Amino acid sequence: MYNFGFFCKIPTYEFCRNSRSSKAYKASPARHGSSQFQLRQYAEATLGSGSLRQAVLLPEGEDMNEWLAVNTVDFYNQINMLYGTVTEFCSPQTCPDMKATDEYEYLWQDSDQFKRPTKLSAPDYIEHLMNWVQAYFENESVFPSKIGVPFPSDFPHIIRTVFKRLFRVYAHIYCHHFEVITQLGMQPHLNTSLKHFVYFAKEFDLIERDDLGPLNDFIDRMLAEGKNK
Repeated sequence: MYNFGFFCKIPTYEFCRNSRSSKAYKASPARHGSSQFQLRQYAEATLGSGSLRQAVLLPEGEDMNEWLAVNTVDFYNQINMLYGTVTEFCSPQTCPDMKATDEYEYLWQDSDQFKRPTKLSAPDYIEHLMNWVQAYFENESVFPSKIGVPFPSDFPHIIRTVFKRLFRVYAHIYCHHFEVITQLGMQPHLNTSLKHFVYFAKEFDLIERDDLGPLNDFIDRMLAEGKNK
């Protein structure tokens, strides 16, 4: 029923947004010889093996927080690229609310501008979300880039919150822009990206089943089909 094509590679050493989007996100590349650089090389090699289940596993002897950090940046890049393909069809006029079907609506809240849950259009919500995640990436006390600098003790909690919110972009795309994705030939890439994201989230207990609500049945079928391949 589903076409699980292999996800196309995008650059992994900077934060990026599709050229159709209004803003590009960039960061310094990981240094050669650093653990993050080596982990990215390992992740690319395991993805190239064709096994998403294998790709999400923590490499033997490596630090879990480093692995969470590297993969979170890569998923952020994937989601940016995928959303970038539908931005011209996702506007405050076409998507005045950040929804995934009429049953699930997401309100934005942060510690800065929106201290209470606030209704935003889908593109505004996603822009705030991506800026919010990028702020974590650029915060050396949360995502340290220097060798020997420890991650904060609440780093797994931060990543769980990031994953819960990033998933909402997948949910919005599937529920409101899937026809466009299909017409653009991006369905295999979207399906494989989501499958990879869910495998990783399940492996490290980063997202609750309730948070997958609008796509739960789809994900169950997708993963069940994956077991038969």
